Amino acid sequence: MLTYFVIIPVLISVFMFMFSGARSARIIAGFFQTALTGFTFYLFLQSRTGRIYTYVGDFDGYLGIALRADNLAVVFTLLTTFIFSLITLYSINERNSRTFWFLLFLLEASLIGLFLTRDFFNTFVLVEVGTVVVTILLMYDRKRRNLFPGMTFLMINIIVMQFYLFGMGYLYMLTGTLDLVGVTEGLANLETSQLILPYALIMTAIASKCSLLPLVTWLPKVNSMPGARSSIAALMSGLHVKSGVYMFIRFQDVFEPIAAEEFFMVIGIITGIAGVILSLAQKDIKLILAYSTIAQIGLIMIGLNMDYEYAYYGSLFHIVNHAIFKTSLFMTTSMIIMRYRTKNIDEIRGLWHTNKPVAIATLLAIFGIVGMPLFNGSVSKYFMMGGADGLLEWSMIILNLGTILICLKYSAMFFGKPKGELREVGADWCRQAAVIIFGIVCFVLGVFGEAFKNFTFNLERHVDALGYLEKAGVFVLSLVAGIIITKYVLKDGQILSRLRNLDMKFTTVCASLGLFFALTMIVTGIGI
Repeated sequence: MLTYFVIIPVLISVFMFMFSGARSARIIAGFFQTALTGFTFYLFLQSRTGRIYTYVGDFDGYLGIALRADNLAVVFTLLTTFIFSLITLYSINERNSRTFWFLLFLLEASLIGLFLTRDFFNTFVLVEVGTVVVTILLMYDRKRRNLFPGMTFLMINIIVMQFYLFGMGYLYMLTGTLDLVGVTEGLANLETSQLILPYALIMTAIASKCSLLPLVTWLPKVNSMPGARSSIAALMSGLHVKSGVYMFIRFQDVFEPIAAEEFFMVIGIITGIAGVILSLAQKDIKLILAYSTIAQIGLIMIGLNMDYEYAYYGSLFHIVNHAIFKTSLFMTTSMIIMRYRTKNIDEIRGLWHTNKPVAIATLLAIFGIVGMPLFNGSVSKYFMMGGADGLLEWSMIILNLGTILICLKYSAMFFGKPKGELREVGADWCRQAAVIIFGIVCFVLGVFGEAFKNFTFNLERHVDALGYLEKAGVFVLSLVAGIIITKYVLKDGQILSRLRNLDMKFTTVCASLGLFFALTMIVTGIGI
């Protein structure tokens, strides 16, 4: 039953909190997480034959609570359990209390429930639960510098979900149900003009969860909180933000009569460019990665909204890829900061000589994110760009060039000699194993990317050798251009330095939400 995938993580978390010590909790966490990943893979195999439904209670149809395991939901669920497995391995030697493991598995349960539910209200509840848990985890060590950004994160999400709540209530008034399938059928019989208001309300909340423009600055600040656990920062940027993308995909299908693809494609382009510029302006290595995530979200939004099947499934594959290499990069970043005692990229040098396992894992993840041939990002970007032409194609090339510029800046830490005294840190084999596994996956999904994508999404779409070579040539030219720009244009770093401290205050975030809502109303209204 699908309910087990939601309930069992909660029960295990409660058991660890109430009946186990800190040492035994780590053992239980490792064993359970491995088993859950195995069972999720079995569910994935079963879902390939068709959608799996579970109705909670004695009600079926649209009256009860329904869980649905279709291909998309199970792929996200399997991705969640896989990443949590390596997060568990990464954290196994940390001095984590039972409370930490309790919160970690509660967060996993909320994400799995979010991916499996097919109900608007259940989505709202699970998002709220996940938000509260993430907030507590961000402030887990109770450092004073974490309290303000943590509470800001909570308050902003409360306001964001009010948009969602009002939109959900409006849909219930129109259709008499909150089931996704029931709402979809009900909206098909209504005038398209009646859908503008609930669509704008719900999509404003979803855009905030994805950190789309104009809400591109506050989420990276939270992702890179100086006192937050490295595993939580990795989950925030690698996986948690993908829950917003998942809701976007689901709700776009519900509001199919509204044609907003071009609007979100433009938003994706602008968001991606803003993410690149803000990332290049940073010196904090966590902020560099956090704003890079925004750039990749913009690229994913472009692919999802293109009227081309290759691009759509390429974007889904890129979601998987980005979750893997960005989680790996945040993990290695924490190990680098611990060794060098700084987050300033200008002061981190000689990584290749000081810690080769971390350097190798970082390099493999970088090869993935820039789309180097034979790595996972190259395959997903190949499919995303397959249907692009003209201005759209150039926009995606420029965004990938921006990603290359970011990674060239980030890669400076590999060379030279350390500028300060390094901290003596013992080798944590669990941490090193976790990041090396992520790096190997980046390479394996590149070599076998076509087969993996076809098997995962039950497709028969093949990579054209000539087309792939053409994209590889574009990558090489972009790499050369990136090296030239880095050496001669961005060398002194003064061009973008003024954007380094750009931040959105609480009132500015609220105003941005209202602006995005009004813009969505206007654009969708004009489209109709």
